[in-house]
Amino acid sequence: MSNTSEYDLSICANCGKGEEDGINLKSCAACMLVKYCSRDCQVAHWPQHKNDCKKRAKELRDEKLFKQPPQLDEDCPICFLRMPQLCSGSVYMNCCGKIICRGCIHAVQSRAVKEEEDVCPFCRNQAPDTDDDILELERSRVRNGDAEAINNLGIYYLQGMYGFHQNYVKAMELFLQAAELGFNRAYVNVANSYCSGRGVEVDMKKAKHYYELAAMKGHAGARNWLGAFEVEAGNMNRALKHYIIAATDGDSSSMKNIIGLYKNGSATKADFEKALRSYQSYLGEIRSKQRDEAAAYDEENKYYESVF
Repeated sequence: MSNTSEYDLSICANCGKGEEDGINLKSCAACMLVKYCSRDCQVAHWPQHKNDCKKRAKELRDEKLFKQPPQLDEDCPICFLRMPQLCSGSVYMNCCGKIICRGCIHAVQSRAVKEEEDVCPFCRNQAPDTDDDILELERSRVRNGDAEAINNLGIYYLQGMYGFHQNYVKAMELFLQAAELGFNRAYVNVANSYCSGRGVEVDMKKAKHYYELAAMKGHAGARNWLGAFEVEAGNMNRALKHYIIAATDGDSSSMKNIIGLYKNGSATKADFEKALRSYQSYLGEIRSKQRDEAAAYDEENKYYESVF
């Protein structure tokens, strides 16, 4: 049973007492199908209720999981175009906490070479000259509870950057702290840690859980990983759902995986065409002359951000 109309929500599912008796009822938090007057009644009713509860809880979870999520980031505050999904397509400014697209960063840096003035495109503050200056700005953002700065500090510990000794346990603590603030890339870093065993024991169940949290908050790369989990489990329909949502949000790996599913008969032509149209629409939304120039410059100069 998973239809709430099959249950009388005006009475306790165990003892039958209800609002008419002046009883304050509370819904089962997992499934919302039944109500109870007390914890004792909920425990007593569990053997009878557990199958329906688990089934409905899974249905509710899937409704959230396979819903098209919000965009990962806001639009670029300079050019107002949609932000690219790839980390290399944007830069976090630790001076003001803004995320700027690479196109706008490149435009400012190009002028800076001529004008000998390297400033933030948003707040116009001078760019830090040394690693110590960068860290001081980052620590200031961390003290203010900036989730991205906290996540960045975790990456510094993870990779031993800016003079930090490599410390996987400390990195994991910071990723979890940023994740608690709702930062979806931090969820991915927590999941990656559980996959690799960096700072924690390998636990693929927990890794999948954190990828799901990231995906529901709009991280397309995390959803691509979920698709891979489902393929491994033989759940091609669930994998395809993940890949289509991720391709809509610009994940090129998911688009390639859809092509693979189409070739082996696990996806229809309609599935492939739907995903391709959505992916091409995303590419049209994020493209600009400045971003094309930045991409060409980055390729020529082998500029790649170090990301986890």
